[in-house]
Amino acid sequence: MISISNLAKYFGDRVLFEDVSMQFNKGERYGIVGANGCGKSTLLKILTGEESQSDGDLSIPKRAVLGVLEQDHFQYEEERIVDVVMMGNGPLWSAMVEKEKILANAENEFDGDRYAELEDVIIRGDGYGLESRAGEILEGLGIATEVHEQPLSTLSGGFKLRVLLAQVLAAEPDALLLDEPTNHLDILSIRWLEQFLESYRGVAILISHDHHFLDTVATAIVDVDYQTIKSYTGNYAFFVKAKREERERREAEIVKRESTIADHKAFVERFRAKASKARQAQSRLKAIDKIDVESLPESSRRYPKFNFKQTRPSGKQVIELKGVGKAYGDKVVLEDIDLVVQRGERVAVIGPNGIGKSTLLKIMMGDVTADAGASEWGYEAHPGYVAQDHKEQIGADRMSLDEWLGNICPQQSIGFVKGHLAAVLFSGDESKKKLEALSGGEAARMLFAKQAVLKPNVLILDEPTNHLDLEAIEALVQAVQAYDGTVIFVSHDRWFVNELATRIVEITPEGVQDFNGGYDEYLTRAGEDHLNAQEVVRKARQSKRAAKKKTA
Repeated sequence: MISISNLAKYFGDRVLFEDVSMQFNKGERYGIVGANGCGKSTLLKILTGEESQSDGDLSIPKRAVLGVLEQDHFQYEEERIVDVVMMGNGPLWSAMVEKEKILANAENEFDGDRYAELEDVIIRGDGYGLESRAGEILEGLGIATEVHEQPLSTLSGGFKLRVLLAQVLAAEPDALLLDEPTNHLDILSIRWLEQFLESYRGVAILISHDHHFLDTVATAIVDVDYQTIKSYTGNYAFFVKAKREERERREAEIVKRESTIADHKAFVERFRAKASKARQAQSRLKAIDKIDVESLPESSRRYPKFNFKQTRPSGKQVIELKGVGKAYGDKVVLEDIDLVVQRGERVAVIGPNGIGKSTLLKIMMGDVTADAGASEWGYEAHPGYVAQDHKEQIGADRMSLDEWLGNICPQQSIGFVKGHLAAVLFSGDESKKKLEALSGGEAARMLFAKQAVLKPNVLILDEPTNHLDLEAIEALVQAVQAYDGTVIFVSHDRWFVNELATRIVEITPEGVQDFNGGYDEYLTRAGEDHLNAQEVVRKARQSKRAAKKKTA
């Protein structure tokens, strides 16, 4: 459906990719992967027409409707949430709006012909079911039925972006082109999105740093690396294996050819002066000239080295929460929470967005005061906290990275500071970069470098994979697995949770589920039934809403 031929993109002397030819076919779901800054988003922008290529051709059918996730929600602030979603289907929405205007003006002047034309458009496009479909998508993305009639401005920023995602999905486009669609989604909503995409019949092209999402959804992986782009059939796990084996084959072939050249050269050196071997030596020299030893390009992927150690262990009981409650105005986010964490546990706190997970961590850290109950750290517990809002913790001034990290450990040498910066991929002149210029992923790496320096015996991590690329997420998992302290973390990344958690604490509107064990085990014993029950409730709400609309 979408094809590119000899595509290239340059920024000055920098080559993002070149000589790229491939086709994106209907019914397939392509996951675009690669290091931050390698050109993933640029490729997506070229496909959507937002940015032009430096060379090559892009072919998209003229009548194809592209579904692209917008970022500007301010233009819809005063619109009903469900209307914003229906606006995704532009022609159908326009016909419905114009029809309503004709009906509103019917007493003065009624254009019967135009009304009939609009009615035909609405019936052919199933316009009378559009609001119901929009409501179902909103419910699937975790936006409750009771707020659908409210203006978009009543939602928080993350939920506004969910509405814009719902708008794209409701449009039923021929192609979906989505950059990080799981951002701001909780685990249940991501699961719903996976099911939606698996039943989607068009072509889906998705950028994601979520291992589980790519393994579940992708039928092909588009790898942006080595200044080119290559497609691999299968999900992310298959891609990782296939790419590694391909690289190993090429490296082995190079070693084999270099070994052959070395043997030929040794023969020539040994028998060059011997008349009886002169012809063979000459033949070996010609053979050497015919052997082509390719030089493998360097990968754009870089793995940081996070290194978490504790100065000394805490007492056996790390923290205890008794009857903790918190409300913001009329909205209760936490109620009667009891929790005891023991030394060495890795506790994953999961649950829907807005349920109070981040607030719980902030109460632990003393950044937010509980309305009820108490939170108390155990003996010799020294927590290190990485907040979800990196800028809030790292600042945004003109201080350089080495100055900032040096201020955290003033007793250490500049070499110590430079070494820790290099470990998180800020080497050489990069250490002079200013805080204000950091991207989200760079700020996250700096906060992990801070924890490596401070050596806390408790790590408190709030959505630590946000803004990180796949390589940094994998490096973070390895570092936390090797850490011998206690970890309490909030995450919507199921792969990350499954790799790390030894205990699951799920906060729900009905209360807290506390399970000793990993995430897969939790789902097997309790989680799937629980998630299915939530989906049953959601579908019941949808049916009730549809019946209400039908009656009206």
